[in-house]
Amino acid sequence: MTNFISIHDVTDLQALIKSGLEAKENPFADQHLGKNKTIGLIFFNSSLRTRLSTQKAAQNLGMNVMVLNVGQDSWGLELEDSELGNPVIMNGDKAEHVKEAAAVMGRYCDIIAVRAFAGLQDRDKDYREQVMTQFVKYAGVPIVNLESATRHPLQSLADCITIEEFKTKARPKVVLTWLPHFKPLPQAVANSFAEWMNHNDVELVITHPEGYDLAPEFVGNAQVTHNQNEAFEGADFIYGKNWSSYTHYGQVLVQDPSWAVTMDKMRLTDNGKFMHCLPVRRNVKVTDEVLDSPQSIVIDQAANREWSAQAVLKEILQNG
Repeated sequence: MTNFISIHDVTDLQALIKSGLEAKENPFADQHLGKNKTIGLIFFNSSLRTRLSTQKAAQNLGMNVMVLNVGQDSWGLELEDSELGNPVIMNGDKAEHVKEAAAVMGRYCDIIAVRAFAGLQDRDKDYREQVMTQFVKYAGVPIVNLESATRHPLQSLADCITIEEFKTKARPKVVLTWLPHFKPLPQAVANSFAEWMNHNDVELVITHPEGYDLAPEFVGNAQVTHNQNEAFEGADFIYGKNWSSYTHYGQVLVQDPSWAVTMDKMRLTDNGKFMHCLPVRRNVKVTDEVLDSPQSIVIDQAANREWSAQAVLKEILQNG
């Protein structure tokens, strides 16, 4: 593995899951790999779990960590490249071009990890993954995706680790369900979860109201239904997440509170576990009764973010 942008950079998913579980058992076994190495964590958007878990994972591996908030700790970055006959004229609010900024960061860091959300205004632009693409192009060192416009692979790997820990059958039924929310949110977590589950040995069902279909390349072989109760029946894992419309890009089409996860719905499952990437708005997306029940594994899931990051960084460091 050189870069970690998506599942497509992973050669052996089961080995990566196993590496995360091994790191959990012995966090400091590979400190020699990161000795005298530096990782730069670059945030275009806010973070709690991603920032702390990735920093902790890097430190477990013996790495030095630098954190930069773009636009707050640094100059704003121009991301557009000049084209023949159409030069980028930087006479606006962006003081530095990513071409220089990423290259300089690459001289300071052995690995750069980047977090940059979707703008939810221009689907084509978001799905081109401009920020990640430009850092891969100009940094000259491995790039790790801390959440991009369309994917959140470190979260998805942590989800795989969590399902591996809690599953009670060889091929569990996993349901990704849309949850109500009052403002538009990106599709990144839902996209990524579906993509990774399609590469894992699970029965994947996606349920959402009409108009909230994910992009086909992420849905893959999943069964899709608009009947949430039907989807929940016999499920082993319920993964709750809101996302805005892909077809009517960035729009909130409905705010139907009946799609929130309740204990009555969880009783339809086969003693299913509830998962959510966090943060979660209590009693909007899911009730207190569910979140505070033994069926909720959201804290275990969040804790596994450390081990997913450590597994990825370890593989990159091992590859030199």
